[in-house]
Amino acid sequence: MRAADLPARYNAADILEHNLAERAGKTALSGPAGERTFAEVADEANRVGNALLTLGLRPGDRVALLLPDLPEWPACFFGTLKAGGIALGVNTLLMPAEHAYILADSEARVLIAHESLRRASAEALRSAGAAEGGLPDLEHVAIVGGQAGEAQADLGERLPVHDYEAWTAAASPDLDPAPTLREDLATLNYSSGTTGTPKGIPHSHKDLPLCAELWGVRCLGLREEDVGYSNAKLFFTYGLGGGLLFPWAVGAGTVLNPGPARETTAVLGVIERQRPSVFCNAPTGYAAMLAVPDLTGSYDLSSLRLCVSAGEALPAPVWHTWKEATGLEIIDGIGSTELFHIFISNRPGEVRPGSSGSPVEGYETRVCDDDGRSVDRGAIGNLWVKGETAAPFYLKQEKLTRETFADGWVLTGDKYHVDEDGYYWHAGRTDDMLKVGGIWVSPVEVESTLAGHPAVIECAVVGMPDANDLIKPKAWVVAASDFEPDLEPSAVLADELMAYCAREMASYKRPRWIEFVTELPKTATGKIQRFKLRETRSG
Repeated sequence: MRAADLPARYNAADILEHNLAERAGKTALSGPAGERTFAEVADEANRVGNALLTLGLRPGDRVALLLPDLPEWPACFFGTLKAGGIALGVNTLLMPAEHAYILADSEARVLIAHESLRRASAEALRSAGAAEGGLPDLEHVAIVGGQAGEAQADLGERLPVHDYEAWTAAASPDLDPAPTLREDLATLNYSSGTTGTPKGIPHSHKDLPLCAELWGVRCLGLREEDVGYSNAKLFFTYGLGGGLLFPWAVGAGTVLNPGPARETTAVLGVIERQRPSVFCNAPTGYAAMLAVPDLTGSYDLSSLRLCVSAGEALPAPVWHTWKEATGLEIIDGIGSTELFHIFISNRPGEVRPGSSGSPVEGYETRVCDDDGRSVDRGAIGNLWVKGETAAPFYLKQEKLTRETFADGWVLTGDKYHVDEDGYYWHAGRTDDMLKVGGIWVSPVEVESTLAGHPAVIECAVVGMPDANDLIKPKAWVVAASDFEPDLEPSAVLADELMAYCAREMASYKRPRWIEFVTELPKTATGKIQRFKLRETRSG
């Protein structure tokens, strides 16, 4: 499938609406917040679209969604698209100052926030000086779940605050989609920001169905009988694709869980009760599940037929342990917000544990040195990707755009090597790679080795200077309860882990120091923030 296969006039709200002809009464959403049919979601989306139009929404205006994963999220998302706006999913876990930055940088005209996030949104608006005109583009706020009056008091008189339920109830349930072109912008997401300022990354209407077909259908084999559930939230493209767009593109239902992604037992409970067949999670999420005592004896996971991982490389030991515990493969892949979703992936029945798989249909890849020359098979280099779902630019960041996007190619910032069979192996982020004794060392390889020891739940490896200011690997380790470092000399366990690594890999790659921690710093997507560990400089 290519973009040219879509109509020139195309609105991605079709991903919802194509289900109305044959399955309007089918359950589209289920979860702790209840069920909605496709018809009910479409009705609410039309009301949201019409309500936005009554506020004077113009084509291309941004509508920010600061919402948990509740039924209102897809209704607001598709209502915005259908009205011709650009839907901006805002990370609910960010601090108010970060919300203020995103609202200002995106030039959002409308903010739709949930009551549970009302105080956070009010603080964000105050920090941006919204009452005094500090957010000149923001003109309206809508509150889902009541208390619009209190929000109005918090925000002052400049910004009108609407009660979402009354606002949408007064709107018509009939709405024709805006006559958008397939290349027109439809979504805006901000990178999770492992380093630096979050980047606004826009995508076109065409990108959503293309990813659904190329990866969801042709790679994963999603079908109408499936029920999807993503532990990654909808404000991330990984969660938006796997947890909403791709199931609905094939007529499947999906599960929404508004609870925190890190509440592992709650997530397992949702799987047991809602019985999804396809589950998307991050590597750290699978590791946390495997740490639950008697996992499969305590929770019924029998409904699952496909497990998917992305966000960062899945260590082979986690894959093997999950397979042994559940009988299920984990389909690992790599994607990015710049490409919207996954572009290199393993396939069901063709998994090479520890690898990211091979390129997804519709994408070209190359592994190059710093001068842009292709490296030899097996050598580590910079990963470039080309595909029709690539974002056109970073919002308002011209220099970074020039450095990342070139002639349709996207520099991912990941180091990779390709084996003789065409499988891609992640060697870390560009700024995470270590050169030890003049030889490249992949932190991912060291982490994967450490993860194979029964004392290690999860770990992170970064470079630290030794007494001679030479960079050597240091590991931060979350130990299993059976190996609690407070109960046995931590130096003994550290020595054991370093000796284990020296046995399992080239000795120069072994960690020189090991520090035990109760948790690792992570982004809201579950990616380990190695830059925070580097900042400690405590070799």
